[in-house]
Amino acid sequence: MTDAAPPGDHFTTVQDIARLVAGRGGRALLVGGSVRDRLLGLESPDFDLEVFGIQPRDLIELLESFHPVDPTGRAFGVLKLKGLPIDVSLPRRESKIGLGHRGFLVDADPFLPLEAAAARRDFTINAIAEDPLTGEVIDPFQGRRDLADRILRHTSDQFDEDPLRVLRGMQFIARFGLTAAPETVLLCRGIGMEGLAPERIFEEWRKLILTGETPSLGLAFLRNTGWIDHFPELKALIGCPQDPRWHPEGDVWTHTLHCLDAFAEERTGDEWEDLVVGLAVLCHDLGKPATTTDEPDAIRSLGHCEAGEEPTRTFLGRMTRQLDLVEQVVPLVREHLRPDELHKAGAGDGAVRRLASRVGRIDRLVRVARADRRGRPPLEDDFPAGPWLLERAESLKVERRAPRPLVQGRHLIALGRTPGPDFGPILDACYEAQLDGAFTDEEGGVAFLRALLAGGTDRN
Repeated sequence: MTDAAPPGDHFTTVQDIARLVAGRGGRALLVGGSVRDRLLGLESPDFDLEVFGIQPRDLIELLESFHPVDPTGRAFGVLKLKGLPIDVSLPRRESKIGLGHRGFLVDADPFLPLEAAAARRDFTINAIAEDPLTGEVIDPFQGRRDLADRILRHTSDQFDEDPLRVLRGMQFIARFGLTAAPETVLLCRGIGMEGLAPERIFEEWRKLILTGETPSLGLAFLRNTGWIDHFPELKALIGCPQDPRWHPEGDVWTHTLHCLDAFAEERTGDEWEDLVVGLAVLCHDLGKPATTTDEPDAIRSLGHCEAGEEPTRTFLGRMTRQLDLVEQVVPLVREHLRPDELHKAGAGDGAVRRLASRVGRIDRLVRVARADRRGRPPLEDDFPAGPWLLERAESLKVERRAPRPLVQGRHLIALGRTPGPDFGPILDACYEAQLDGAFTDEEGGVAFLRALLAGGTDRN
């Protein structure tokens, strides 16, 4: 482990707060991820301060005299400094009163012993505190040792009171390359997922996709703890065979894990783009369990791309209401073999334009297909179809957007047509012609429309 210097400006503010607290007879400690990340040599994006020895009302008064405080989070005992990545809270006692991660009665206790405050945290690597004024590290559960050994270990037997912690463990393992302690795996096996809000479940998957250096480790943890049972679309991949000539790595589950790791190596840093592509990589072969047949000459999964649409919608729909996200992922799953197919066929411009019209973003599709190709070790991961398709799409200006229909309803109206059910077929015919290259601008499109109407193909 190496110590990374905290970002200067914000850390100086943290120290200023700690001095104010000390002046009131209290003590402010950095806790959680900001300490963990520094010990790993990483720059933490935010700071969490836990303040001991000051009553809640006095702490609020002190902070408001120093910097504006955002009211968001107060109900949960967290004081957020407006415009700053700094959260301040008091030690808390929690009593389990219901299901899920919110089923707790929380009472602030500024005089809670340091070890008791650390014990309520999920994992030992998150239960380390540091005094920002002296540099003293307080580590009652040997979290630094576990960090050095890359071990994920629960802090106390109260871990099972919040099932979300299992999914947090999944993404921590993926992010930091950890191995779960056997006793932690055993404890997780007895924890149910009841009461967890879908959006919180999805948030941990989002972190896995966006921050996991080795996502396969997180998925393996999900399987080892039995939590894969809560995601039946993924569980179905386990043991689903593939032809060893094309997939020497093993079953569809193993292939998917390799694909996710390949994707993680090529993340762009654009969160939305990476989330869409990463989820598509995760889901790209969900159609194989329903389509795989073991025939005398080969194992086949004919139609698995199209068959993957429904389980992808089900898997994502169970966790998120972001319909725009789902609608951007599904076409990538459905079309993930198309780059290779078009390349092998030497397809023309019309086929490339049509593909763009179906997926919207060919550049995303190439990323999914490349991860698919790379997920078959020890086979070579050469992917000539990717650069070929991108070059073709760029030349047609469709690599990042579907071709916009040049002929629209207003053109029909301008030619004297009254809006009605015949508009759809006419406009569809024009768009198909546009994709085939019959015209490339609005003027050409209107000329084509005139000829189409004059030819009597408008089905009037």
